[in-house]
Amino acid sequence: MSGSRDHAGPARDTIYFDNAATSWPKPDTVAEAMIHFMMTVGANPGRSGHRLSVEAGRVVNTARERVAELFNLKDPMRIIFTPNATHALNLGMQGVLRAGDHVVTGSMEHNSVMRPLRDLELQGVEVSVVQGDEGGFLRAEDVGGAVKPNTAMIIINHGSNVVGSLAPIREIGRLSRDHKIPFMVDTAQTAGSVPIDIERDNIDLLAFTGHKGLFGPQGTGGLAISEAFDAGGLCRVASGGTGSRSELEEHPDFLPDKYEAGTLNTVGLAGLAEGARFIRDTGVGGIRKKEMELTKRLIDGAKAVDGLKVYGGLDETKQTSTVSLNIDGMSPSDLAFALDDEHNMMCRAGLHCAPRAHRTIGTFPGGTVRFGMGYFNTP
Repeated sequence: MSGSRDHAGPARDTIYFDNAATSWPKPDTVAEAMIHFMMTVGANPGRSGHRLSVEAGRVVNTARERVAELFNLKDPMRIIFTPNATHALNLGMQGVLRAGDHVVTGSMEHNSVMRPLRDLELQGVEVSVVQGDEGGFLRAEDVGGAVKPNTAMIIINHGSNVVGSLAPIREIGRLSRDHKIPFMVDTAQTAGSVPIDIERDNIDLLAFTGHKGLFGPQGTGGLAISEAFDAGGLCRVASGGTGSRSELEEHPDFLPDKYEAGTLNTVGLAGLAEGARFIRDTGVGGIRKKEMELTKRLIDGAKAVDGLKVYGGLDETKQTSTVSLNIDGMSPSDLAFALDDEHNMMCRAGLHCAPRAHRTIGTFPGGTVRFGMGYFNTP
């Protein structure tokens, strides 16, 4: 719950701790922008020359510019919009990796990475998984030690969706650049709440989702392609209508059209643009500071409770605002149900679509109860 003036908020007795799945509530302006688009614009961007289509195109371009600014990506045309981070991850992996290639990843990955990699493994791609420690942390030197002559990609989850552990992406990015290996980062848990600089961190491909830390609606996300990465080395995975070069039966080869086939979720992007604007105006640093304060408060309080086990590094400076815990003698599902039913507290129980991460921290197969705090929670 929250008393912030920046959003309408949920009912006063509801405590929403599932921001690692989807952030809620959103800033008021997100819903307002989406309603405005549906009520006064509504047209298809780039498909017509009338003023409503032109206005719809402006909405898309505004979203592209604001998201690019958050990642310090100078060319907004290198933001490729997709329905979510999962589609963006698939575009990056399937667009680069071929039979005979080798890919390095970590043991804290979400199934949005592991399942596509297992599919690619069946097509002849070799996969190496670098083991993290019990706190969910990877070491850059271990990632570097897994590199082979045929390594064609390193793909790492920036922030764990189970315990929030942050990966050393700047160090991994540096070694990837030294080895001339494309570096892809899954920022589903960090975009908007942890500072990310695509140039400074040596990231080639950055997958993001709109409905979490960027405060946008579900059905939005994308792939940011750094200017250091030759987009010619990324094959598209879908072709179709773009509204551009309509005289050709071949798909356009320029950005962003090369990777955007079909009508975009324009109303969703109207909301995403406002989410990105809220982050810009508030400051990622300010969001990060507040979420660290909430994380420290929860960890310190939880550690003082007998019979309660908190997982991860237990250091708010080295993780996101996601905290996993269990209570002795109580299943995660029973605990989460009790928190919801008796205390109006919304958490998530189980394996959180990341079974290998739970094996890493020692909570497989039962899982944990996950508290995903967000900017609009209060102490």
